[in-house]
Amino acid sequence: MKTRLVREILVSEPDGRRVTIYGWVRTKRETKNLVFLQVNDGSCFASIQVTLDRDKGIAPELEATLKRISTGASVQATGLLVPSPASGQAVEVQADSVVLLGEAPVDTYPLQKKNHSLEFLREIAHLRPRTNTFGAVARMRSQMSYAVHTFFQERGFNYVHTPIITASDCEGAGEMFQVTTLDLDRLAKSGKDVDFSQDFFGKPANLTVSGQLEAETYATAVTRVYTFGPTFRAENSNTTRHLAEFWMIEPETAFCDIADNMDLAEEFVKYLLSWALEKCADDMKFFDERIQKGLIDTLTAVVNSDFARVTYTDAMEDLLKNADSFEFKPYWGCDLQSEHERYLTETVHKRPVIVTDYPKEIKAFYMKQNPDGKTVRAMDVLVPGLGELIGGSEREEDLAKLETRIKELGLDVKDYWWYLDLRRFGTVPHSGFGLGFERLLLYVTGMGNIRDVIPYPRAPKLAEF
Repeated sequence: MKTRLVREILVSEPDGRRVTIYGWVRTKRETKNLVFLQVNDGSCFASIQVTLDRDKGIAPELEATLKRISTGASVQATGLLVPSPASGQAVEVQADSVVLLGEAPVDTYPLQKKNHSLEFLREIAHLRPRTNTFGAVARMRSQMSYAVHTFFQERGFNYVHTPIITASDCEGAGEMFQVTTLDLDRLAKSGKDVDFSQDFFGKPANLTVSGQLEAETYATAVTRVYTFGPTFRAENSNTTRHLAEFWMIEPETAFCDIADNMDLAEEFVKYLLSWALEKCADDMKFFDERIQKGLIDTLTAVVNSDFARVTYTDAMEDLLKNADSFEFKPYWGCDLQSEHERYLTETVHKRPVIVTDYPKEIKAFYMKQNPDGKTVRAMDVLVPGLGELIGGSEREEDLAKLETRIKELGLDVKDYWWYLDLRRFGTVPHSGFGLGFERLLLYVTGMGNIRDVIPYPRAPKLAEF
């Protein structure tokens, strides 16, 4: 490409070569003789300084252009790349030409040089990537996506595109968005029952809550697979940790038991955090200084630790010793709450914890049952400062047990005929887990609200942009 990114120019030798930069003006400052523009193109956290010296002569047309330039304007600046006397960067551009590509009038551009609340920036999600915070989040999201693919590709996993539209409910919770071409308004007025045979797919269909079941079909054919795509939950949760649309990373591995699954999950978490710390250092420094103090130390400690591994029953014993300190009182059979998870990681073990062997009544139908008849081979990876980061299990490969469990939960066996075929024909032990991508981004950036780590959040009553 003919254009060079600011991040490339900033690391170039200041040898007086002629360069052209493109970007948006963050600030403009003037003295009697000098004009300073800080120009950023989003390729890195830093801006590059562009200077113009009136003592060397500025044409009237350029002076007129400079008067129209303000914060947010897009420009093309050409000049000599020279050493910068300013602190914080090695080079600057001594410009002799500045072209105003797009104005950003001071009286209407909402991102003037001042602090803006995250709540306000959610209202202008189409412009918030131009801020330091959301530019850094965007770059981190891109880097973490790349790291995910790199991790699995280096280990022989095949990337599988599982369907977004599905007729099955992986979790059995029923919190799904319906997909239909039926005229719902006409149906409501008619008072007739819905005839799904007339619908596009000829049956009820929904947006997927997980690609796991389909991923299992490929794991039992090509051994190692992973999905990475959007998933949807019609859960009426207005919290800082829930979205209606989010991205999930779901590896699935044949000939893999729960112990292998835990090893893979621990390796995966450490790989992702190491990638963030090593390859995103400038943005991580910003998050550490401006978003969450001590973030880098927290992530570094996770990378350097051996994850503790405890059963749900043992974890519950630790929680019951301090039951009165929790808002939600723990008991054997309850699902762990965030406060429980953080207590286990931050107080009891002081490191990440993998909790295994959960009560089967609080876990999904597909999890392998333990011989005790009460628990299943589930595992959750809990990390300090957040709580659950990963949830997974060894899958039930026994056909009879799986059919029985589906019926016990009131699900229709006929809806899972193809899934049960995996157990009828060449069944194998296999395991997998899911990591919510936005949950990961919350952790590595220190951001406090999950709506701020996805470009356009979808939540109850929120579908703007």
